[in-house]
Amino acid sequence: MAKIAFKSDNQKQSLLLPPSLDELIPLTHSVRVVNAIIDCLDVDDILHTYRGGGNSCFHPRQMLKILVYAYLNNIYSSRRIAQQLSENIHYMWLSGGAKPDFRTINYFRGKRLKGIFDDLFRQVVELLHKEGFVSLEVQYIDGTKLESAANKYGFVWRGSVEKYDKRLREKTDAVLREIEQVICEENREPDTEQTLSSEEFASRVERIKERMDTENLSKEQRRAVRDVERKSLPKMKEYERHIALMGERNSYAKSDPDATFMRMKEDAMLNGQLKPGYNVQIATENQFITNYGIFQRPTDTGTLIDFLESFHKKYGLQSREIVADAGYGSLQNYEYMFSNGMIPYVKYNYFHKELTREFRNNPFLQHNLRYDPRNDEYTCPAQRKLVHISIQKLKTDLGYETISRLYQATDCTECPLRKECHNAEGNRIIRVNYRLNEYKKKVRELLTSQRGIYHRSIRPIEPEAVFGQIKANHIFRRFHLRSLQKVNVEFGLVALEHNLQKLITLKGDLFDGYAHCEHKRTSKERILSLNQNLMTAA
Repeated sequence: MAKIAFKSDNQKQSLLLPPSLDELIPLTHSVRVVNAIIDCLDVDDILHTYRGGGNSCFHPRQMLKILVYAYLNNIYSSRRIAQQLSENIHYMWLSGGAKPDFRTINYFRGKRLKGIFDDLFRQVVELLHKEGFVSLEVQYIDGTKLESAANKYGFVWRGSVEKYDKRLREKTDAVLREIEQVICEENREPDTEQTLSSEEFASRVERIKERMDTENLSKEQRRAVRDVERKSLPKMKEYERHIALMGERNSYAKSDPDATFMRMKEDAMLNGQLKPGYNVQIATENQFITNYGIFQRPTDTGTLIDFLESFHKKYGLQSREIVADAGYGSLQNYEYMFSNGMIPYVKYNYFHKELTREFRNNPFLQHNLRYDPRNDEYTCPAQRKLVHISIQKLKTDLGYETISRLYQATDCTECPLRKECHNAEGNRIIRVNYRLNEYKKKVRELLTSQRGIYHRSIRPIEPEAVFGQIKANHIFRRFHLRSLQKVNVEFGLVALEHNLQKLITLKGDLFDGYAHCEHKRTSKERILSLNQNLMTAA
């Protein structure tokens, strides 16, 4: 039998010339791309946050490389990132052997990058634009809700606060009025139209206390004044603080006041439980994220204008085409996009239903009623007239005013088609918003055009695929930091690493297929060009 030979496993073997970490990392490894990209960025804004003096600091470029590469590998905990710096040769090479602890990493991510990271993200997107990966001429927009790091059982609801606050103020006002009547010997009628602030209640208590020693107040009345001062007034201030923190929202989480309770798609209990979270909006092109935004509103409709303005603020230009689903279709959004020269391929409610034969052939629907512009009246299938009766002005929760015209049928009492037409008790009333109908007509023509059909087919595989990549492959379904600014930085890191991962994937495919074809030119020439620029910068 031949002798079996084993390779040496001497763990104490010393080397005459120790290998460098650079020799152990392949030239096409993702860590080199991260290193080259971050070296191209301008980090002067971060440098300005340092005061100088004292002990030496880790360079912000070095810290940024560590964070981005950690997020690229689905590592979000500052403790685990610090652990990698002592165990993983890629992190050791990237940091140059430096080992910042988890507190330093967390402070840099949560404090140094606040209000600055948007500019770093912009620089990366402009690099992709320069190399031809994105044109910035089109935005595929969508949103998702990500859970906050806050405790989901510690919450404050506007309805409860307002109810208890109103009850407390009415009770306190009644107690103080009773005592004031004894002191001043006059009857004061309660002011039901004006709600007094906690400061005004406090001043009333002070005036009563100044005269308590000279007036003949009972022991119960004196105790009531003390209870108002020690219990009721602090509770009023607490309610006022809750309302101020909520702003225009209906709720917030106690452990993260910037988080709003929303209904999430990930519902493990299947009971529709509301959880504290943020509404994350992204714009993509070729599945690269070109813009992102964090909003406290649960619905997408009220986020579009601010999101588009943030895009313009980042790049100094606006995309020509905007593509989004029906969650963004509203009169205010259409008016903003058309008036600013954008082409909105943005669906509205009932868009797909309007294209069905059942909808078009239903004569009772408002859209299918015959309209006479000369007499400004509609005619129903029973040949009854619907005449104009009033103009209705409404304001949305965003403060946008809409104007609708109301039309009412002359007599529906003995109409044989009434059950098929409507279920109202009186005569049928329809509400018509002509501006919205005009915008819908324009948008319908855009969406049913050849370009619109193309965008509608691409949209589901643009932002939705990116969200799937982030949630499923990168296992990022919940924020790890708290407060709106920190959450903005955290998702910015996720968006940046997604773009780099996309770039690395494209570049890796090219290296596999064209590594031995130095003179062969391909349709993906821009990717090789970018790689060459990155290697040169490194």
